[in-house]
Amino acid sequence: MANTLKFGNGEWYGKKDTILAYNSENNNYKPLPFDFSRASSATRVNKDGLIETVGNGEPRVDYKDDSKGALLLEPSRSNFYTQSNLFTFGGNVTSNNALSPDGSLNASKITKTSSSDQYVTLSWSASLSTSTTYSLSFFVKHNGDDVDLRYETNNFNDWGVSWNALFEVRENSVIASTVNNCTSNVINFGNGWYRVVVFVTTSSSITPTSPSNLIRVIGSDTKQFLMYGAMFEQGSYPTSYIPTQGSAVTRLADACNNGANEQVINSTEGVLYFEGSAIANDGTFKRISVGTSDNLFANSIQLRYNTADNSISYQFRVGNVYQADITTTINSTNINKIACVWKTNRFEIWINGIKKAEDTSGSVPPSNTFNSLFFGKTSIGLAEAFKGNTKDLRVYNTALTDQELQALTTI
Repeated sequence: MANTLKFGNGEWYGKKDTILAYNSENNNYKPLPFDFSRASSATRVNKDGLIETVGNGEPRVDYKDDSKGALLLEPSRSNFYTQSNLFTFGGNVTSNNALSPDGSLNASKITKTSSSDQYVTLSWSASLSTSTTYSLSFFVKHNGDDVDLRYETNNFNDWGVSWNALFEVRENSVIASTVNNCTSNVINFGNGWYRVVVFVTTSSSITPTSPSNLIRVIGSDTKQFLMYGAMFEQGSYPTSYIPTQGSAVTRLADACNNGANEQVINSTEGVLYFEGSAIANDGTFKRISVGTSDNLFANSIQLRYNTADNSISYQFRVGNVYQADITTTINSTNINKIACVWKTNRFEIWINGIKKAEDTSGSVPPSNTFNSLFFGKTSIGLAEAFKGNTKDLRVYNTALTDQELQALTTI
């Protein structure tokens, strides 16, 4: 047994346009670079737990949820707020008052000056659509007072749907409570900061306009809290923060492909191991593929997150014919440990210590057929590109035993 390709698991080596896997057989380190691209800057959470910006083409290893980090691959998104960290408030705003999630002294203190409800507003630029889901988010931190914040449309005619979501900012938590015509979420960013998110789908009959007085602050005067980093994006889930300073900003998609070679991928037997999660159940295919650089899909190994919620498939193709096509359930947005096994008449998918499905009939291609690894389906354009978090990716050159597979994939 040899683990011929290793990627991640706390050992990350990247620079502009490249991130490395490696082969360390016989303690002889051999780099196996992936091509990486993203034609814009982007943010990540670094090892210190702080949001930071990286430049064009720089891979993002994100440490928000794990000290070992995970390669973050996201689709293109735009932040329609034109001043994402400049808040206008009916009460008092003290800019640059506290350390924000990026570690700078640029968080704002929001203080109520009236017992009546007061509103936080932001500048924005967006051409919105009917029947479309948008995600709205900002960071908030308790600052000595409990306070309630309500995301809402100002009136029914703004969006064709009246929606609101209440967030209770408490000393050690932020709680998402009542909602109307939308869904909400709270993400703990550490150091007392929480990212609150609302998802709303616009009406099919009314083109939405800019809602004024977007965030309503409820409670008595002198109540205060901290805010940072607002974001308004089209999509059914939030992505990494996109800072803006005067105009809407688009972060372009990440792409990672063309890793490995025929010397580290055994076409006749082996295991593709993945530890990570899909970015969301968003109705799209997301694939990690082993194949050929000239025609990936005809002869290929496909680990595919499906369009149906929490469904995953393992597909093995030789000469454009499926030798195995097996599907099972999974919590797609959780971190899972997955192993796909191939050998003549043995095709299995293991998830979190359990053999979930198998096919006991099928052939494999000739030696030296497979020579590439992709975060997507094809080598041209990365159709059905994988979007999510990759903590650990490996290729083994033998079909491991059941005992080895159980040990490898057990959480």
